[in-house]
Amino acid sequence: MIDVEPATPDDRPAIRALLAANALPVDDLAQSPATFLLARIDGALAGVVGLEAFGASALLRSLCVAGDHRNRGVARSLCAAIEAVARGLGVRDLYLLTTTAAAFFERQGFSVAARDVATAEIRGTAEFRDLCPSTATFMRKPLPA
Repeated sequence: MIDVEPATPDDRPAIRALLAANALPVDDLAQSPATFLLARIDGALAGVVGLEAFGASALLRSLCVAGDHRNRGVARSLCAAIEAVARGLGVRDLYLLTTTAAAFFERQGFSVAARDVATAEIRGTAEFRDLCPSTATFMRKPLPA
């Protein structure tokens, strides 16, 4: 069974370690306004996802599943949970950048978008500006009210 729960400040080192082990950006974690959710299986950290919300738009960031928990539905559970958080915050457009998981996100309802459709707040995030390469796929998903 996959348990998804909000991360606490005490979880930051484990989040950082999981992201770093999977070559995902960690340089901005200390300053990031992101809300993180954790997935646990039998108490063990199985995955993480973050959300940086800016009114009606938000950046989904750092979706990562530990290698020994892949192909068990963890990523789908985390994606659904963070979308629910986003909807609860009034987010209408969810964006992300990915270098490896575009096909997964397409199956979750995201579509490839031109970077110039991003709001100023999204363009101002460290991930958009600096941390993700310009070759990363930019994606968008409108969220129902």
